[in-house]
Amino acid sequence: MKPVKLIIGIIARNPDILEQSIRLLEQTFGAVELRSSIIPWDFSRYYQDEMGPELLRCWVAHQGLFQPDRLIAFKKSTIALEAQLKDATGRRPANLDPGILSLHNLILPTTKDYAHRIYLGEGIYAEVTLIYHQGKFQPLPWTYPDYRTATCLEFLTVCRNRLIKDGKA
Repeated sequence: MKPVKLIIGIIARNPDILEQSIRLLEQTFGAVELRSSIIPWDFSRYYQDEMGPELLRCWVAHQGLFQPDRLIAFKKSTIALEAQLKDATGRRPANLDPGILSLHNLILPTTKDYAHRIYLGEGIYAEVTLIYHQGKFQPLPWTYPDYRTATCLEFLTVCRNRLIKDGKA
């Protein structure tokens, strides 16, 4: 198995929650070495009832390389971190989505089954969200809109270059 970069997508209620989320991620997975720009998360109303309006989105990459077979553990860890962040009303102020970045693709785990997802075990499915083809990341029909943005794609390209450097791939 070739090692991968651990990427976490964060959607947060406000800048303070975003920073608190990053601190928790660092305590769990180690130092964050790369951060994307922050963009508004206005792609749907999916999280609005729970997290509120005017949400923020960014991605982080953790220092070092990881084994890809830890994907289930990454997802279960971020679910637990989201539970730690819940407010007094039981609502999540942040959504934390891990992913593994290889030279060839970005794979995201999820608890939701769908036609293009593969069951890994322990209630976790995986999907190839982006592929690296013809010198850039390419979306697939099911790729979420925020993962199609220039901010995300440019960030993942920087992370892929770091993977090449760190892994001597």
